[in-house]
Amino acid sequence: MSGGEVLRLPGRVLTGPGPDDVRDGLWVIGGWITYERPAGARDVTTLPGWVLPGLVDAHCHVGLDAHGAVDHPTSEKQALADRDAGTLLIRDAGSPADTRWIDDREDLPRIIRAGRHIARTRRYIRNFAHEIEPGDLTAYVAREARRGDGWVKLVGDWIDRDAGDLAPCWPRGEAEAAIAEAHRLGARVTAHCFAEDSLRDLVEAGIDCVEHATGLTEETIPLFAERGVAIVPTLVNIATFPRLAEAGQGKFPRWAAHMRRLHARRHDTVRAAYDAGIPVFTGTDAGGSLPHGLIASEVAELVTAGLPARAALSAATWGAREWLGRPGLTEGAPADLVIYEEDPRADIRVLGSPRYVVLRGRVLR
Repeated sequence: MSGGEVLRLPGRVLTGPGPDDVRDGLWVIGGWITYERPAGARDVTTLPGWVLPGLVDAHCHVGLDAHGAVDHPTSEKQALADRDAGTLLIRDAGSPADTRWIDDREDLPRIIRAGRHIARTRRYIRNFAHEIEPGDLTAYVAREARRGDGWVKLVGDWIDRDAGDLAPCWPRGEAEAAIAEAHRLGARVTAHCFAEDSLRDLVEAGIDCVEHATGLTEETIPLFAERGVAIVPTLVNIATFPRLAEAGQGKFPRWAAHMRRLHARRHDTVRAAYDAGIPVFTGTDAGGSLPHGLIASEVAELVTAGLPARAALSAATWGAREWLGRPGLTEGAPADLVIYEEDPRADIRVLGSPRYVVLRGRVLR
């Protein structure tokens, strides 16, 4: 159907996490949300069910697979898998591929890009990142700040082959200067961090977000909370740590043991972060070794970690959209929404079976 047709959504509209943030029905006219009944509307399509804003995957890699950049048809399949799962807003947390062509497709999710990963030389997955030394960090951060959509992605730690374990990638001074330059250019900075040792320096250097954040401890959790630094735990990705550890056990036993420890306490770490007031958002890390379309599983993982169901929902909907500066189900907002048979607040598993997906006012599933 075209975005100019009229949709009537007579069900319960979940506009926020609070018990009073519920409205009875909305309309979509010309691709936009309204709560005003249109006069004389014709050719109305009715879509019953419980309405949520389009889900958010805040750590996703459209245009990337385990070997590097992929072609347009593969990127399209990735984006469609996310869309059909209800993910209508993606923060692409680093990709070597140019996916700007997706912006011209009305049937594909909206993407907020962080440019290409920035890593130390030989300290990240081959073909993924700019691999540089600390003296070049500020220049590369400025480059990706201009290339992206308000975000830059650093690799904050990775295995140091000489040490045989995870280790920080950037000296404090260089990180501070680079983050300051990103902020001057209007971009926020996030960083991949598995381990403990990089976190304090990055937070005190002004980082805005940390991906994975499995290395949070009793010492750094209060610092994150005080500075308002968000985390995107990517728990469906952290579930792969035992397999990675097994593969690296022979060559890097210290690293393998470390990865197993981080995995074992992953749920406790996320719950402690949430309890301390650290903003937590959903991300799947799809596009490296993981398939796309896993957002419902990630929300379920947050609930397993101990977050209340509404908090886990907010991490993928209302709260995530506000954090990324994108509207929810407000008057005059773009009609990017998902409709479910039952109330997802009562049973989080409902997210795995969207009844309808509406993007830019078009019913696409």
